[in-house]
Amino acid sequence: MGFGGAAVLGDVWQQDERTLVPHFLRLLHEAADPPVVLTIAGSDCSGGAGIQADIKAISALGGYAASVATALTVQNTNGVQAVYPCDAATVGQQLSAVFSDLPVRAVKIGMVPDSAVLGSILDALSQVPSVPVVYDPIMVSTSGRALMADDVVDEVRRRLFPRCTLITPNLNEAARLGHPAYTPEEMELAARTMAGEYGTSVLLKGGHLQGNTMVDVLCHEGVDYRFYAPRIATRNLHGTGCTLSSAIATGLARGEALYEAVGNAKDYVSRAILAGREMAFGHGNGPLWHFFR
Repeated sequence: MGFGGAAVLGDVWQQDERTLVPHFLRLLHEAADPPVVLTIAGSDCSGGAGIQADIKAISALGGYAASVATALTVQNTNGVQAVYPCDAATVGQQLSAVFSDLPVRAVKIGMVPDSAVLGSILDALSQVPSVPVVYDPIMVSTSGRALMADDVVDEVRRRLFPRCTLITPNLNEAARLGHPAYTPEEMELAARTMAGEYGTSVLLKGGHLQGNTMVDVLCHEGVDYRFYAPRIATRNLHGTGCTLSSAIATGLARGEALYEAVGNAKDYVSRAILAGREMAFGHGNGPLWHFFR
């Protein structure tokens, strides 16, 4: 079962006998029936972000990860050097193969490189209208490189946003969508405005704000929620957004309410950052450590 399984079993054996058997049976049930979560995103050859980070997060949280590559990216901890979109027909074939065979309970979407790939994604999602979709709109790299053309941004917000259960833009992406925010109060207004404009729930991530405490704002069904987390002093933040959106999708696949899924995912990401803060993968902004537990 590996180190994680050994640790879990160790916890089980230390419990009172009255709770031992039902807890053990719950663990067996979860292991026997993990929810299938599909990530549709770009591939990161360095393993820190994209579908590689998604698969790690989904697996670490007890899900079964399926993946569809939308682009091959040339990147490492120093940044993105090149992006090669996958052929739209190939993306469509991958999606068909997954949806025709696996009981997908939630979808996470990352990089959508062009309109043709977007069309393939929308065609596939139209066949599974009840499956929740979490979209991390990858528009700008950490270094400021534009990863989506303006016409694709317009098409995404017109056609993809309304199909999503949740979108998770950061402040740079919100600004590109026409909703800049520089304070938590402005974040609430921006999230509320986007939710109304796009017909979806919005988690606006405030990691780019200054201060020792980070705040994210969720607008869901007309209600605003704030999630706070301490800022961890580390440069190892590569793949944070990918990990968060995948963790939320895994929570939804387990049947968690959106607010609960976001809170649990935020906690998981904070712990993954903390676990990986001293690691030295590469010469730049390193990844999180997804398998801390």
